[in-house]
Amino acid sequence: MKAIDPTKPLTITVIVAGTNEPSNSNMLADTMIEGMKVAFPGMIVNKVRLKDVSIGHFNLDCYGPSCPIDGLTHVQSFIEQSDGVIIATPVWNFGVPAHLKNLIDRMGAFALDPSHSLGTFNGKPFFLIFTAGMPKAAWPFVRKTVSHVPIALQYFGGSVLGTLFEGGCTKGRGVFGLVVDQRPQSLSLAKEKGAVFAKQVQNFKHTGTLPLRYVLIKKFVRLSQRIKKKLGL
Repeated sequence: MKAIDPTKPLTITVIVAGTNEPSNSNMLADTMIEGMKVAFPGMIVNKVRLKDVSIGHFNLDCYGPSCPIDGLTHVQSFIEQSDGVIIATPVWNFGVPAHLKNLIDRMGAFALDPSHSLGTFNGKPFFLIFTAGMPKAAWPFVRKTVSHVPIALQYFGGSVLGTLFEGGCTKGRGVFGLVVDQRPQSLSLAKEKGAVFAKQVQNFKHTGTLPLRYVLIKKFVRLSQRIKKKLGL
């Protein structure tokens, strides 16, 4: 992973997996961006809508020199140059959209060392936004169905510093559509979390430190990876 230049403005990449227009996950991502820019007016935000990027399906060639050059190069450049990353996604049929899972699979080509056993993100902060038709009370269950997302990012060496879940994203029973624009409390919370995340990223950029909880998670994941590598697994 390329080293971050501490003299450059705070830079955060926002990846949106939602495909609807308008999109609840996209609106919450934009609202988080608003909050970040209130905290750091001069910051840089690189936003990627996965529906607009062509990324080939993962296969083992993606780990070698014959890996196809496609839209991943664009996303990879943003991630590597960013101080932090936000991923906003809907939850479809108890999981994230296939194009987001494919992106995570393809990220292994640059987010893991040549042995594919050690992450290279060096603690890079991440934040996750999930939207779903299920009510907010279902989050403990939904969290389990999408748990592979934060686990993969942690395996890559990232630090997931926060999660925002917005449930009940339907206009009626079985009728999907934009609803968060009518939820001032949800938008206010997203803006607040944006400001907090930006401050955490800025602190990590200049001090290399994370809240104790995430330091311990990072050490545990790193230890597990080293044990796995030593055992040749």
